[in-house]
Amino acid sequence: MSYDLETTTANRYQTTATATNTLIRNVYTWMCTALLLTGGTATLVANTPSIAEAVLSNNILFWGLLIAQLGVVWVMSARVNQFSLRTLSTLFMLYSVLTGITFSIYFFIFTAESIASTFFITAGTFGAMSLYGYFTKTDLTKIGNLCIMVLVGIIIASVVNFFLKSETLYWVVTYIGVAVFIGLIAWDTQKIKALARMDDNEHTQKWAILGALTLYLDFINLFIMLLRILGKRR
Repeated sequence: MSYDLETTTANRYQTTATATNTLIRNVYTWMCTALLLTGGTATLVANTPSIAEAVLSNNILFWGLLIAQLGVVWVMSARVNQFSLRTLSTLFMLYSVLTGITFSIYFFIFTAESIASTFFITAGTFGAMSLYGYFTKTDLTKIGNLCIMVLVGIIIASVVNFFLKSETLYWVVTYIGVAVFIGLIAWDTQKIKALARMDDNEHTQKWAILGALTLYLDFINLFIMLLRILGKRR
């Protein structure tokens, strides 16, 4: 009886470990694919004068792209259970392309060298905090909730500063934003790891895409904040 119990426990632990590894691998595969697609799209747009001019000179088009991005994220989050796996993955790739189009504006503001160096700094920071979130035994829920509350404040402050044009508020938001997204990377990684406990394979794969979207957003926003600080303007 004791042997059977130990065997059952060991098998259950092995199954959970395998599910966790599979989920994490899928999350980071989707995330890296999305980042490559965003970077490729941004580079293509920046190096195609006709497209770049259309995006940069047409405010209606530019704001329409931003609104479309928000819409895709909202639809994916709200209807993850209703959509098929293929639909969710298609929407995620669509969002990556839309982000790449709007992201191309940074190629006209900052030098390519500073964009590249900031990317590697962001990747290193992301990797370190993601590893911490995965392996730490500490519950990061309180830190995550605090980061969410501060993030709401950052969004409100950014909207207000759109009209105020305050340089001081701009830098305050930027530095606080770096700290917030560093915290969110660790917390979101810990949450994603917990998703491996789900039994429904298809449902788990859907949440893997949503988890990849979450970490993708953390990465992109951290990159933007660091680029403001470290980027060399043209």
